[in-house]
Amino acid sequence: MEALYENLLQITWQQVVMWILGGVLIYLAIRRDMEPALLLPIGFGAILVNLPFSGAVTQVIDGETERGVLDVLFDAGIVNELFPLLLFIGIGAMIDFGPLLSNPKLMLFGAAAQFGIFFTVSMASLFGFDLKDAASIGIIGAADGPTSIFIATYLQSKYLPAIIVAAYSYMALVPIVQPPVIRLLTTKKERRIRMPYAPQQVSKVTRILFPVLITAIAGLVAPRSVALVGFLMFGNLIRECGVLNALSDSAQNQLANLITLLLGITVAAKMRAEQFLTIETLLILLLGLVAFVFDTAGGVLFAKFLNLFTKNKVNPMIGAAGISAFPMSARVVHKMGLAEDSQNFLLMHAAGANVSGQIASVIAGGLLLNLVA
Repeated sequence: MEALYENLLQITWQQVVMWILGGVLIYLAIRRDMEPALLLPIGFGAILVNLPFSGAVTQVIDGETERGVLDVLFDAGIVNELFPLLLFIGIGAMIDFGPLLSNPKLMLFGAAAQFGIFFTVSMASLFGFDLKDAASIGIIGAADGPTSIFIATYLQSKYLPAIIVAAYSYMALVPIVQPPVIRLLTTKKERRIRMPYAPQQVSKVTRILFPVLITAIAGLVAPRSVALVGFLMFGNLIRECGVLNALSDSAQNQLANLITLLLGITVAAKMRAEQFLTIETLLILLLGLVAFVFDTAGGVLFAKFLNLFTKNKVNPMIGAAGISAFPMSARVVHKMGLAEDSQNFLLMHAAGANVSGQIASVIAGGLLLNLVA
């Protein structure tokens, strides 16, 4: 009882706030089904590491350092970028590049929808963040959790936990954040533009060559992106080669799920109250939202710009799917199209833009590494 009483006396209001934050993340994961594979372990981990004298993290007790298991996992899986890269194999195995290969011009929307990243890097710098932290914050706009983790870790940003929480939170909030931005920038007439889908047959050779060529091209354009693009494309090659179906299924399911769980609870090692509850954390969450909004806006406005010069008009909502939040953004655009016109099926066009955004976001991350690392 005496030990319990002493531990209770060590509880700070900051730790209580982190318990509440952890509870909110667990609630969103379970009740709202918002990225449960990640938000649930992050939420539980936030509670775990903020208990007095928690044995899950490194503590100095009676002059002796006791190494915590979460810090061991953090050094083994995140500091050396292992977890996010392994996760990219699973993501690559999930992606079907068929819609993009049927209509390669959709790659333009993936590129345009990265505008918010670079805009937010400038904004973060103006707010006093150094260039490496600003680049780590800007990549949140891609709504691509693994890329955000990789960039922030590579650049050794001290704001890694806040960046990861923001990146995955905005991925989960795609259906809430994107529709108002899209409606603000488009007219009802533009949202009702129909885009008939006539898929072209994509040969198996093309599907196999695509990940190899993209890796080579990305390596020449942004050498620092090779690890990111390479692991993503390796996962896709496993999917498309046709001789590793069992490994493809394992990468999409067991590997991706296991790494996501480990990633979530390991990140919590850096969510101790004294490190997380700062003005900078709130500012990062705000700047992440700015990046996400401007990425969405960049894609929509680029589509509207193209319509000034093309005969076959593009539904501008397709541009919003150019962010990396796959497949949530494509579904949002498809549903908005059906809401405006029950016969307007935009899913395959949006999916093509969405997977191009996955590629564009990792290349954008590589470009940032080339610029600031």
